[in-house]
Amino acid sequence: MNNDLQITVTDVRKRFTDHVVLDGISLNVRCGETVAIIGPSGGGKSTLLRCLNGLTTFDGGEIRIGPHTLKPAAGANGTASREVRRLLGMVFQDFQLFPHLTALQNVIEAPIHVLKRNRSAAVERGRSLLKRVGLADRADAYPRQLSGGQKQRVAIARALAMEPRGLLCDEITSALDPELKCEVLQVLEDLKRDGMTLLMVTHEIGFARRAADRVVVLADGKVIEEGPPSQVIDQPRSPRTQLFLSRVLG
Repeated sequence: MNNDLQITVTDVRKRFTDHVVLDGISLNVRCGETVAIIGPSGGGKSTLLRCLNGLTTFDGGEIRIGPHTLKPAAGANGTASREVRRLLGMVFQDFQLFPHLTALQNVIEAPIHVLKRNRSAAVERGRSLLKRVGLADRADAYPRQLSGGQKQRVAIARALAMEPRGLLCDEITSALDPELKCEVLQVLEDLKRDGMTLLMVTHEIGFARRAADRVVVLADGKVIEEGPPSQVIDQPRSPRTQLFLSRVLG
């Protein structure tokens, strides 16, 4: 996979009224790297992903996605945000599939209307992507006819249909039972092997240990620790990380 995507976050700050959500976040993600973001609920993980994708504005600092720069000034990121969303696909916890469209129709909708792809070419690629995520036989199924794991795999195929160079995944397995989680995580491991840049907010510590190149711990709006999984998960230095992992891992 041709992937020259670099993500650089510099001193990014975000507050909602009096609540500071991101308190000077700085982070670099290299091309083709898989980064797992872990930490307690309310630590700013999902907000960070939404800022990276231009879905949420921020109050200070700077975000660079490849050649594009997002800045805190309100209304200044219209064109940059659109370009960033072409580089970085996003997969949400709640799937966000169109209920009135089949799996295939969900996958081809944006390539046809946003990328202006020829319909027959979009259908061919859409079927290829559904096959890639193990759903070749479910192309004509509606979301109500799919399991949670299948819906999430359709959502991944839909994101890939926009030909991104990276994916932002926001706790995409948190609503799934263990067997369905495995289906989705297997797809992500396949994308990692292909060289896709992956930035994942996750509570799947086992997956982070196995598949991530680097683990970043966010708590109280700050990066409190980062490094290889063997260090952060198995030998955490920060007392805050130690407390979090003791609660998650029991």
